[in-house]
Order: sequence, then C-alpha cells, then structure tokens
Amino acid sequence: MEVLHLNPDSFKKLTTQSERPVLIDFWASWCGPCRMLAAELEALAAEHPELTIGKLNVDEPGNGEIAAGLGVDAIPALFYFRSGKLEKKLVGFMSKDELAARLEL
Repeated sequence: MEVLHLNPDSFKKLTTQSERPVLIDFWASWCGPCRMLAAELEALAAEHPELTIGKLNVDEPGNGEIAAGLGVDAIPALFYFRSGKLEKKLVGFMSKDELAARLEL
C-alpha cells in the first residue's frame, strides 16, 4: 500500500476511524534520518498491506500543533495506533525489519 501524506483533517480521520492499524511518521524535509526512514516505510508498506502508513510533515501549517499536542519533541517520531488508540511511540531511524519487529507485525 502507498504511504499517505497527511494534513490535520486526514490525520484525525485516519487515526480515529481506521479499522486497520495505523503508523504515523512525524518528519521534516530538513531531517536526514527522516529522509532515510522514508525508504524503509515504503518497503514496510509494500510488505504489510494490512498496515496503513501516513506521514505528517511537522513544518506544514497545522501539523506542528498536532505533533506538539502528542508530545513529539524529536523526529522522526513514529506513532502506532490501533482501534483509534495510541499503542506505541518510537523515535529515531529504524530499518523496516526492526520496525516490523517492534510493531509485532
């Protein structure tokens, strides 16, 4: 499945209404580890179609407020939601295999 690029409205809808598990990547274009993580997330999405992956650029209007509200203080930050509830927070670059293991996929 394709990695989705989110805004405040699509973030809220995806994290509260999705029937599938959701992984959100809080990132910024100036962040080197964030750019490296993008390829790993694409690979993870291809291997795990049961998982929805979204990216939220913290520098775009409205997105920084979402990140701040969730306590994001370092990026890349990955938040894993299941049934509308936040289950895990991961920070920093990880390979797709490490992500899959930490998310128990």
